Amino acid sequence: MTAYVAVGNKYAREVVDGKILSSKWVRLACKRHLDDLKRPEFAYRFDEVKAVRACKFIELMPHTKGKWAAKGERLKLEPWQVFMVICIFGWVRASSGMRRYRRAMLLVPRKNGKSAFAAAVGLYMLAADGEFGAEVYSGATSEKQAWEVFRPARIMAQRNEALREHYGIEVNASNINILRDSSRFEPVVGKPGDGASPSCSIVDEYHEHATDELLDTMETGMGAREQPLSLIITTAGDNMAGPCYALQLEAQRMLEGVVENDEFFALIYGIDPDDDWTSEAALRKANPNFDVSVAGDFLAMRQREAISNARKQGIFQTKHLNVWVGAREAYFNVQKWRECEVDGLKLDDFAGEECVIGLDLASKVDIAALEILFPLSGGRYARFGKYYLPEATVLAGENEHYQGWAREKRLTVTDGEIIDFERIKDDILDLSSRFTVREVAYDPHQATMLVTALMGEGVPCIEFRPTVLNFSEPMKTLDGLIRAGRISHDGDPVMTWMISNVVAKEDAKENVYPRKERAENKIDGVVALIMALGRDMAAQEAPIDMSGFLSDPVMV
Repeated sequence: MTAYVAVGNKYAREVVDGKILSSKWVRLACKRHLDDLKRPEFAYRFDEVKAVRACKFIELMPHTKGKWAAKGERLKLEPWQVFMVICIFGWVRASSGMRRYRRAMLLVPRKNGKSAFAAAVGLYMLAADGEFGAEVYSGATSEKQAWEVFRPARIMAQRNEALREHYGIEVNASNINILRDSSRFEPVVGKPGDGASPSCSIVDEYHEHATDELLDTMETGMGAREQPLSLIITTAGDNMAGPCYALQLEAQRMLEGVVENDEFFALIYGIDPDDDWTSEAALRKANPNFDVSVAGDFLAMRQREAISNARKQGIFQTKHLNVWVGAREAYFNVQKWRECEVDGLKLDDFAGEECVIGLDLASKVDIAALEILFPLSGGRYARFGKYYLPEATVLAGENEHYQGWAREKRLTVTDGEIIDFERIKDDILDLSSRFTVREVAYDPHQATMLVTALMGEGVPCIEFRPTVLNFSEPMKTLDGLIRAGRISHDGDPVMTWMISNVVAKEDAKENVYPRKERAENKIDGVVALIMALGRDMAAQEAPIDMSGFLSDPVMV
């Protein structure tokens, strides 16, 4: 076994064995590689020669900034990077010898060397991958971001005379090319032009993309290539309705074995939900280049600032621990909310059970939310949501996330320009026939006609005005239920997004009220859930006892 492959495999084994502190997702990626090496009659095989060739090429590239560049040193792959390179370039199809992975995703916090790594990969794909007329694009939403990978690649080529001479590389102001076969490497803002046939696309900081248009255009243009590579490198972000978060969830489902995708490689660094984000262990776990390209002292300083200043916690956790947040100062713990998911939980499981419905009809042209809350034994709850949007809103160009959720049947799309409240009425009547609806809590804004019709059908409705006095205690209780794992849900992505969007500041009397940082960060489902919980608390005539919740197991 060659040295590079030995290093990469050793890293994988030590991660799986717990000798190297890593997230669940890194452990699963390492285990996948090791398990695949042992699989008999597998459609893919590991080619050590190709794995080593890519590693050697990358380590021939010079550093472009910092103390290493000042000394004229070359890149040195850390064990985690060796693991990634041997996986991407070493795995091939058994039938043809062409590369197995067509898409590779690296999620890693800032300053862990991902841009320099991607730049070297881009040069390899330009010159050494064996693709005639290679087209390598560094794509982003802005010119500045597109150059974050292309600039170091250009500098690497400029400073490496042997590379230029061996491959016939010409370095220009805005592209790198090989004249003999018209191969080129260039930055792209937005979509590549008509006729482009990418052999490699590098999408940097994918969390900043509002839609998947750029990535989709790149990948659909690869149809004529035998072994194209789409490389996505990014940190976490604060747009949980965007394509990057959706792609991360897809990668996680793949790593867990929920969905099968043998051509997708993903390496996701960060912390796990139960980790103490204030610890040094969290810094080491999330940052594989700890004390290499990112100084431990720097991370510790930023961590101390975040601990002492709540306003900096969201930014610190996102940029240095790879934790997604919907709002920079999110009120609810989104990681704990995700942990409340119960696999296979269905609304039909509660047929005939008593529930409280919360209804928020804030706008006729935007989301209307209906939350169904089932009180369970021991102060536990289960909830389900229904969300309504007019077709015109869903189809608007900036609302690609709505379109995806509509395809997944997570949204109810009504015809026309405004929400069809008649559809909501019909759904509530249907729920009333299947469950024991104790009452429907509603915000009187926009709801008069609908509520009148419901009451005419015998549905008990009670007004729940949007005041701090009404919302503060049930909102705090919901926070406690989430942290204690006492509110079960089915993994509803719409509600997860809304939970992440809620911000709140205590007033002088320690009251809170749900708010959002910007208009596009919807929280209607959370508002409806707080209303339903508030009515259930009122029915109990006493606060929910949260003692012991953190140590009890989650039950449904």
